[in-house]
Amino acid sequence: MTLKEKISNDLKEAMKSGDKTRLATVRSIRALILEFEKSGSDSEMNPDDEINLLTSAAKKRKDSIEQYEKAGRIDLADQEKAELEILTAYLPAQMDPDELYSEVKKLAEELGVSNKSDFKILMPKAIQKFKGKADGKLVKEIVEKVLE
Repeated sequence: MTLKEKISNDLKEAMKSGDKTRLATVRSIRALILEFEKSGSDSEMNPDDEINLLTSAAKKRKDSIEQYEKAGRIDLADQEKAELEILTAYLPAQMDPDELYSEVKKLAEELGVSNKSDFKILMPKAIQKFKGKADGKLVKEIVEKVLE
């Protein structure tokens, strides 16, 4: 089932259940999909496009949460947290930091990199390999730790 189909089904369920937060979040994802389709891309949305779309939406929610908390708007931060929780359900499961560390270490061995000057070699490969499976900030921290 594609993301578009899953969103359509979830939209109907959210309407039936009356869950306003879920309904608004699913509608926002649907709007992002429609916007992507209208952007003139020739092909159908592939899994990488779906992950990019959802990751971007999740990142915006995280940034909003941080800004609202700094401003003391806990009510708005809580709303964004609820939306983020719904969004993350559509993303692939996130890797455990320990598991990510061992995978990055293996990748470093495969590439033959071992010191800080090799960051430019390892980081792009790690981001590409773990895209959607781990937060970019966490990947960066672990890459730096592996190259110490």
